[in-house]
This record gives sequence, structure tokens and C-alpha cells, in this order.
Amino acid sequence: MTLAKTSSLRQLTTFHTVARLGSVSLAATELHLTQSAVSIQVSGLEQSVGSPLLLRTGRGVRLTEAGELLNGYAERLLTLWHETSEEMESFQGAFSGTLNVGAVTSSEYWLPHLLVTFAGRNPRVKVKLHVGNRDEIVRSLASHKIDIAIMGFPPEELKVASAPFAKNPVAFLAAPHHPLMADPNLTMATLAEAHLLVRERGSGSRTTVERLFREAGLKLRIGSELSSNESLKQMCAAGFGPAYLSMHTCTLEMKAGQLQLLRLPNNPVERQWFVVRVPSKPLPQVALAFEKFLLDEGQMQILKRLDQRPAEPVAPTLPDVLAGAGPEVRPKARRNGSNGSIHAA
Repeated sequence: MTLAKTSSLRQLTTFHTVARLGSVSLAATELHLTQSAVSIQVSGLEQSVGSPLLLRTGRGVRLTEAGELLNGYAERLLTLWHETSEEMESFQGAFSGTLNVGAVTSSEYWLPHLLVTFAGRNPRVKVKLHVGNRDEIVRSLASHKIDIAIMGFPPEELKVASAPFAKNPVAFLAAPHHPLMADPNLTMATLAEAHLLVRERGSGSRTTVERLFREAGLKLRIGSELSSNESLKQMCAAGFGPAYLSMHTCTLEMKAGQLQLLRLPNNPVERQWFVVRVPSKPLPQVALAFEKFLLDEGQMQILKRLDQRPAEPVAPTLPDVLAGAGPEVRPKARRNGSNGSIHAA
């Protein structure tokens, strides 16, 4: 008799729970079964396999070699069964399941509010959000740990499908009392000597700022390297140096007059926020629904979150920068045949 003919999904669930918890008694408690019922189900599975799956120890149980192998397959099967169940429930008219989203750190100032709005409309949806630098998010996409990602520009090293859904103004900023603020003829060459505050390698803003100086034929002098946008903008506001930041991360500081735009040509630079996915991985219905939500409402929802104007702003604020694009405006897109992605026209 084969394993498929003699074993059940219930037995696999019980065995996987014991393996995960390392204890028959803990598994029995979680599954609301007696310990003898758990042992019977595991024994039946061992008979089908023809080999012991668990070894009893003084502190619980541990897996045999056969148990390790079967547990790996059981986890994959049960995950797929759970996903199948969630997808079938979507045909009942309500989305359910877990939305696995990855996002670069500069989006965490507005993305949670969009997730709350989406989850509020779909109360049966659970949200799992992974925030990291760009390299971390790309790796999570490639390994299918997340379904979709939010980032400033799509990766070139991975074949993806991507679409822009909102404007992302980025700029060179400094504290109002920083000496560079008094230079009416500020250039990139001057800025290159100013010991810029930058993010760590692997972040999207670090990659962009390095490219900007390289394209200008200038060598970037790094004043300080920081691993978070929060520490970066606070050191910038303290006057430690200028910084290159997404203006979405520092709306409050700009309204309070703690940060201002440097008087530099083409500052700020208008970029886009992209929703990115791997086309080879079928998206769950809940992820497709969230992608559509971003494309339809992302720009409007971000503006709604950030557009809280002071009576008399002391410097150009993020809503001022975005004022020319109403909530209904979305950037046009074109498909890039080299990697299957859609980029801003």
C-alpha cells in the first residue's frame, strides 16, 4: 500500500504539529485531542511509511531521518491546502487569507495606513508585512516569501512584472541653519564636498544617490552611513549634513521647519512608487485585490494620509510638491520587453 492510499490529511496535520512543537502533549493541547489519539495517528502514519518518524527523548520527541523528510513535504502540502481553502472561499464573495507584502523602509510612513484601509474593507484578510532595505525585499520576492513588494524602482536583476501607482518625490534636504542653505548657486559639485548623510549599501536611496553623482562625473563623499530613514532624517535635522530622502518620510519635519529643500536645480526629483511581483508565481486572490487597490487608489490614499497642511508653511511641503497631480491622476506606463516589467513613461 502506498502512503497516499493509507494516510490522511488529518494524520499529516497531527504529525506536523508534533514535529513543530516537539511534544505529543503540546500537540494534543493545540489540536484539542487526547495524547493517545495523537499517538494513534502518528503510529498509523509510521505504519504507512514503514519506518519510525519520531524518537522519544526525556524532553519530548525528535524527528528521525524519515521524519525530517516527511515533515518537509507535510509542511508544503498543508500550506498549499490552506492556500487552496482560502482561494475557494474567495468565490463566496469575500476575500480572505493572508496578504504577504514586502516593502522598502521609506514606504513604512504611509503603507500601514493603506493596509488598514484595505483590511477594513476586507475584514477576513490578515496582513503580513515585511519591511527591509531594497536588497532584502528583492531576495524575498525571488524566494517567494512575499507575494508582492512595494519599492521605489523595480529590480533589474530579477524578472518581474511591475506598475507605478503613486508619485514618490525624493530630494536633497538640509536643516534650515546648515551652511548650504545660504548658497543661492548650489551645484552638485558643491554638494559632493559636503559629507552627505546616506543609507547603508543595499538600500534603494543609496543606489540612487550613488548613480546621481556618478552620472554627474563626481565622487561621492560620505559623511555618515545610517541603517534607517528615521536616524538619517534626525541627524539631517540636527544639522549634521545634507541628506537624500523620500519626502514621504519627512513630511512632519518639513512642516515644522526642521528640514528644507536645498536650492539645487531639479530638486526634488519626481520618481514613482511601484507594486512589484514575480510573474512566474500565481498570485492569491487577496494579493491581486490589493494590487488593484494600489493601482486604483494608491495615489489618492497617500495624499489623504500626508495632506495635512499648516496654515502658513515655512518651506515647500510634500503636499505642495504633489499638488499638481490630483487624486485621479496616475502615471502612464509602458512595458519593458527585457524583463517583462512596466515602467513609467
